[in-house]
Amino acid sequence: MIIGLTGENCAGKGIVAEHLKSKGFYYLSLSDVIREELAAEGKEITRENLIEKGNELREKYGPTALSKKTLEKLERDRNYIIDSIRNGAEAAEIKSGPNCFLIYITAPAEIRFERMKSRGRESDPQTLDSFRKIEDLEMKNEEKTKQSLIEAFALADRKIINDENVEILHEKLDHLLASLSSEFKDDRPSWDEYFMNIAKEVASRANCMKRKVAAIIVKDKRIISTGYNGTPRGTKNCNEGGCPRCNSFAKSGSRLDECYCAHGEENAIVQAAYHGISVKGGTMYCTFVPCLYCTRMIINAGIVEVVYNADYPITEAPENLFRQAGVKLRKMKV
Repeated sequence: MIIGLTGENCAGKGIVAEHLKSKGFYYLSLSDVIREELAAEGKEITRENLIEKGNELREKYGPTALSKKTLEKLERDRNYIIDSIRNGAEAAEIKSGPNCFLIYITAPAEIRFERMKSRGRESDPQTLDSFRKIEDLEMKNEEKTKQSLIEAFALADRKIINDENVEILHEKLDHLLASLSSEFKDDRPSWDEYFMNIAKEVASRANCMKRKVAAIIVKDKRIISTGYNGTPRGTKNCNEGGCPRCNSFAKSGSRLDECYCAHGEENAIVQAAYHGISVKGGTMYCTFVPCLYCTRMIINAGIVEVVYNADYPITEAPENLFRQAGVKLRKMKV
C-alpha cells in the first residue's frame, strides 16, 4: 500500500507520517529530492530555497519530476508513505499505481499558525497575515511546474481535519487505515507467475553467448532443482570463449553437434541427479519450450508437466512427443 500525503503547512503531515511509520510504513518525501539538490549546491535548506529549487526542477524535468524520482525508490515488498505532494501532476503520478491512496491533511489557518510559532524558527512568518500571504502563493499557480496545492487537494481520496489533539488524530488515522484496507487489493502472483518469474531470474545466471535459458523443477509447490544453459562444470564458460559454436554466432538451429553448452532443462535434471533428488512427478517451468533432446530427457525423468514462457521456432516434434508420453504441456507467458 502507498499512502501519499498532501496538505497545508503545519497541518500535521509529519505527525501522520510518524504514526504510519509506527505501523510499519516506510517514509519517503518528494522534498528529499530537493534537499539533495540543495545540499549538492551547498545552499541552505530553507522553505524559500526548497520552493525555488522545487519549481526549478519541475521546470527543467517536467511537473512530475519529483514524484517520478521518488517512485523509483519503491520496493515491491513494502508499504510506503510519500510526503510533500504539492501539485496536481505529482498527486496524479503517485495515485497512478495500484493500491495508491492520497490523503489530504488540513486544519484551520489560525491553528496551523500557532503550531508554526511554537516551533520557533526565525525564518518563519511572524504574523497570521504574512503566513496567509505566503500560503496563497503556494495554493494556486497556472504554471504546471510550480506548486499548486489546491490541485493536489482536489485529487485526495480521503480528508483528515487535524484540529484537535494528537490522540484524536491517531484515532482518525486508525479508522482511515481500516477503511483503506478494505479497498487494498494484494497483487500477489499466482503460483505459475511466481515460479516462472523465478525461472526467468535463474536465466540471468546463464553464460551462453547465444541465448539465456533456464528451467526449474517444482514438487508440492517447492523448488527442488534449477538449471541454466552454459558449458559444463569445470570448463571455460561460453561467455569466456568456451563454446566455439556459440561464440561464432552460428545460425539458429545449425551446427548443434558442435555446441558445448548444456541446456537449462538438462542442467535442472542433472543437478537433481547429482544431489540425489528425485524429480519424478514434478513440474518443470522453462523460459522457452524444450527442444527435442530435452523433451526426451524430461519424459524419461518422470516429470509430468511442463510450463513454458516462450516458443522456439521448432516446437511440433516436442509437442507430439509430450502428447504421446502423457506429459502435460502448456504455455504461460509472463
